[in-house]
Amino acid sequence: MIYTLTLNPSIDYIVDVDNLTLGLVNRTKTDLKFPGGKGINVSTVLANLGTENIALGYLGGFTGKFIEDTLKIRNIKTDFIKVKEDSRINVKIKSNKETEINGEGPSISKEELDSLMKKLGELKDGDILVLAGSIQKSLPSDLYLKIQEKVVTKGVKVVVDTSGKALLEAIKLKPFLIKPNNHEIEEVFDVKINSEDELIEYGKKLVSLGAQNVIISMAKDGAILISKDGIYKGNAPKGEVKNSVGAGDSLVGGFLSKFNETGDIKESFKYGIASGSASAFSMELCKKEEVLNLLNIINIKKL
Repeated sequence: MIYTLTLNPSIDYIVDVDNLTLGLVNRTKTDLKFPGGKGINVSTVLANLGTENIALGYLGGFTGKFIEDTLKIRNIKTDFIKVKEDSRINVKIKSNKETEINGEGPSISKEELDSLMKKLGELKDGDILVLAGSIQKSLPSDLYLKIQEKVVTKGVKVVVDTSGKALLEAIKLKPFLIKPNNHEIEEVFDVKINSEDELIEYGKKLVSLGAQNVIISMAKDGAILISKDGIYKGNAPKGEVKNSVGAGDSLVGGFLSKFNETGDIKESFKYGIASGSASAFSMELCKKEEVLNLLNIINIKKL
C-alpha cells in the first residue's frame, strides 16, 4: 500500500481579482477551493491514475471536514488524526501580481504525535510512505528523520520531498526516492551550479550519500534520474503552463503509480514526467487521460 503523510493540510482558496488594490473592497472574478498539501496532492494524483493509497496526517475543525469530505469524493482513502484546532487556509490571489497568504496550521500535542507514530509503526514490508510538505512549529523539526528511523527497519520504502538540512539528514537513512530541483541542490551543497554536467555531479553525490533514486526536476528543461542503475534524462513536453503548483507532487505521484504497477524505474520516471507536465498544463491536478496523451512525446535517454 502507498501512504502519504501531510502534517499540515490546508484548504487552498484561489481567487482571481482584476487589479488588486490594497485598502479598497476588491471583488473576485472567480474563486476555487481545493484540499492542499504536498502529500494530499500526491494522493490525488495517485487516485486519478487509478492507484489505491491512504492519506495520513492531521485534520481539525470545519476546514478539516471540508478537506476530508473532498478527498472521499475523489475516492481517496483517509486515516487522519483529528485535532482540536482548525486546519489552515492558504489564500492565493491571482491579479496583476500573484500573492500568497499561508496559514500557520493547528498546534499538535505530544499525545497526537504519539498517535501518529503508533499508526506509522503499523506499516509493513513492501509499503511505500511519502513524506512531503511543511512541519508545524509545534512538532520536532527532525520529525521526518524520526519517522524514517521507525519505518525503514520494517522494509518500508520512503519517499522524502524536503530541502536543506532536513534533506541531508534524510539521505543518511537511504530513502527510496528524493526529488530536489537545481535550487534545492545548490542550497544543500552551498554552491552555484552553472551547467547540467555540474547538476549531475551533485546528483551523484546525493546517491553516494545514500539516496537510492534521485529525480532532479528542471521545469521546461525536463528532468534527470540518477540511481545505481545509471543516469537518465527525459524531455519536458511543450505546452501552455497554466498552473505550476502541484507539478512536482504530480511527478512523484506518477512515478509511484507506475512503479507500484511494474517495478520498472525507467518507465516510472517517464510516467512521472508526463504526470508533472499534465498538471502544469491544467488548472487542476492531472487526470489519467491527460498523462497518457503525453507519454508518446517523452523520450528517456541514458546518459
